[in-house]
Amino acid sequence: MGNLLVFGLGLTEILVIVLIILLLFGGRKIPELMRGIGKGIKGFRDEIQEGEKHTDKHTKDE
Repeated sequence: MGNLLVFGLGLTEILVIVLIILLLFGGRKIPELMRGIGKGIKGFRDEIQEGEKHTDKHTKDE
C-alpha cells in the first residue's frame, strides 16, 4: 500500500498530513480553505496566460 507516490510522498505520509490539517483547521473550515486555494491557483493561471499573451504580442511586432 505504501507504494503510491504523489509528489514523492507515500500513502502513509499523505494520511498523516490530512489528519494534521483536520486537527488544525477542523472539518468545517477545510472547504473554505480549499476554495481560497482554488481561487489563488486560478488567479495565478490567469496571470500566466495574460503574460504569455503580452509576450506573444511583443514577439510578433519584432
